[in-house]
Amino acid sequence: MHDEFIDVHEELSNAPVGPMHVKLGILLALLTLFDGYDTFNPAYVIHYVRGPWSLSLQQAGMLVSSGLVGFLLGAAVHGTIADRCGRRVTLLAGLWITTIFSVLTAVAGHSFAAFCTLRVLTGLGLGVLLPLSTTYINELAPRRIANTFALWGVALGWAAGGAAAGIVGVFVTPRTGWQGLYWVGSLSFLLIPFVHRYLPESPKFVLLRGRDEQVKAILSKLRPDRAAAYRDRRVARHADMARTPVLALLTTPYRRQSIAICAASFFSLFCIFGLSGWIPTLMQARGETFAASFAFGALMQVMSFVGGLVCGHLVDRSNCPRQWLGVWWTVGGFSVLALVFFHTHWTNLALSAAAGFCIIGGQFVLNNFTAASYETQMRATAVGMELAVGRLGAILGPFIGGALQQAFGGSNLMLTAIAVAAAGAAACVMFATKSKTDHEPRRDSADEPMAGVARG
Repeated sequence: MHDEFIDVHEELSNAPVGPMHVKLGILLALLTLFDGYDTFNPAYVIHYVRGPWSLSLQQAGMLVSSGLVGFLLGAAVHGTIADRCGRRVTLLAGLWITTIFSVLTAVAGHSFAAFCTLRVLTGLGLGVLLPLSTTYINELAPRRIANTFALWGVALGWAAGGAAAGIVGVFVTPRTGWQGLYWVGSLSFLLIPFVHRYLPESPKFVLLRGRDEQVKAILSKLRPDRAAAYRDRRVARHADMARTPVLALLTTPYRRQSIAICAASFFSLFCIFGLSGWIPTLMQARGETFAASFAFGALMQVMSFVGGLVCGHLVDRSNCPRQWLGVWWTVGGFSVLALVFFHTHWTNLALSAAAGFCIIGGQFVLNNFTAASYETQMRATAVGMELAVGRLGAILGPFIGGALQQAFGGSNLMLTAIAVAAAGAAACVMFATKSKTDHEPRRDSADEPMAGVARG
């Protein structure tokens, strides 16, 4: 009897990586490329506006943090919307918002207040792209390579976008001013028709809505070798979740896990944005050239993808995500702390690369770990809340970094605070398990179909 039904979760988890997987991975990578690009732009804007706008170091930190306020709001609310209305339409809305306000920032962001306001509004769109792309790709990823596939599809785009911001900062802004960063960012409008045309709804979300024929159509594109078998079989129905998803994150099976994941994300993003927001300014203060100091930020983003890919591969092979994340953030913390004591060009280069490899790379894997730890009904909400809480740390990182530099006349205490936060992330993630009455979280562990129940 079981063979009469289509187990959607097993079909997706055991699928070979085919052309449709590759196409969707590229599309999501392009989406997150614009997210990563826009997120790190303000670090390069500081160089141009701090003097003309008479900004203190604290205000310069707020310049970086302003977009993260909007990201926090977007990440916090989009999950509930995506879990009710669908992944596809929510991603499209986020892309439209990001594109429109990137243009408006270039046109009208000519004062500290105007720039920060427009960055908050842009962040509402950015708060959708990364977390929801992470949710989407984790609902498609074959189980045996879940982290590796998600990293190639999402983390690569985000890291490439962050690196592109550095390249544009070095080669374009000397000719266009800081506004060039946002004119380039507004090229995201070219992606909108492709997302509209080629991005299907998540099959797991469609399954929850009982649209069986649409489920079969999507599965047939992902696994064309099994298309004929799908036509003659019914789709197994999964139990609906009666609880409110946001509140469900804090119920007994998930409370400890949710708190630990959100705390780890808070400390991790405090490190990432505290360091990325100030690294070009810090390196210029250490005697690096304008181009070289901007290149440090790009280097961190490139190495972050490599670090995430290595960590994700180790997680896929060992099924020990918490342990590897703890190692990654601990090593990253030591790398940042070493910047306090070593100031030569090559040590700056090596330690910045190591910080990107470990700290930012670890965050990519944490996002995937979060998505794999919750059921389909609450997955987008869980990833959104993880990144929303994390963005509190991201907001505080550049702001506190500027305040510490202003108060103590140097960067050493700021770097020490970032190193301590990395250790905090490593400690918190070790507690990210479900209650002892449940099993260690694994991909779709609670997404098993109701035996013998199907939709005709």
